[in-house]
Amino acid sequence: MIVVAGEALIDLVPQGTGALAALRPALGGGPYNTAVALGRLGSPTAFCSRASRDAFGEALLNGLRRAEVDVSLVERGTEPTTLAVATVDPRGSASYSFYVDGTADRLFTAPAALPAATRAVSFGTLSLALEPGASAYEELMRGAAAQGLFTALDPNIRAGLIPDPDAYRARFESWLPSVTLLKLSEEDALWLGGTPREWLASGPSAVVITHGGDGLSAFTRDGAEYAVPGEEVAVVDTIGAGDTVNAALLHGLAARDALSAEALLGLDAEGWTGLLRFAARAAAITCSRAGAEPPYAFELGSP
Repeated sequence: MIVVAGEALIDLVPQGTGALAALRPALGGGPYNTAVALGRLGSPTAFCSRASRDAFGEALLNGLRRAEVDVSLVERGTEPTTLAVATVDPRGSASYSFYVDGTADRLFTAPAALPAATRAVSFGTLSLALEPGASAYEELMRGAAAQGLFTALDPNIRAGLIPDPDAYRARFESWLPSVTLLKLSEEDALWLGGTPREWLASGPSAVVITHGGDGLSAFTRDGAEYAVPGEEVAVVDTIGAGDTVNAALLHGLAARDALSAEALLGLDAEGWTGLLRFAARAAAITCSRAGAEPPYAFELGSP
């Protein structure tokens, strides 16, 4: 089982141009999208979070259930659901403003234990930036790593929610000894100010960087580098594309029985390029559809 830990929220997606365009609510949040994508690909998946009991919270849990994601690790609260207002530029790239004060997911507490079948735990996005929940997710990450579980991290930087960038960068560095696979976008890498080799020296076995339509690159602790181009697609928007990459990487590694630091380092060139191509295909399908709508296994074939 792969456990995905982090926030679930509602994306408010504009249905036209201009500041007063109608907004369509859509299920979202980086970790949430990753969990749904894993479920659609057929990986046994559980979601670990805190969700509101309001109508949006119920809709989010129902979306997980439809993807056959286990929700037994989801806490519930009476606080409202986090909202993210998306702005989509002419190229389909999305940016966000957030309504996060007093919302349910910020009050997350780490579970006493993860399911016995857990093989990997994935973290990222707002959940590691907003207190008090961030410290609880950090506790869960360190605990999972201490148990020898495979840990994946996608920081998915939302700079507008980070009041002290230097403090966040230092905290990010402190997570790396507890991370097996670090995945981040080219933009995140620039904002963080480090390099794959520097991050690898701090703990991860591999770093994967996404380059939008230009594809993906992977760097491993043993000095190897791999890259694949992006898949050609008519882009509707990029909402959920990076989250789909997370899911595709984890699903592909599980299919290769490579959810461990040692197995990750043991992947050869053929294994890495196949994995990256699978992730690129999956992300392209998501980009071809409005909102975060990751592909199902039948749309992709074997990872």
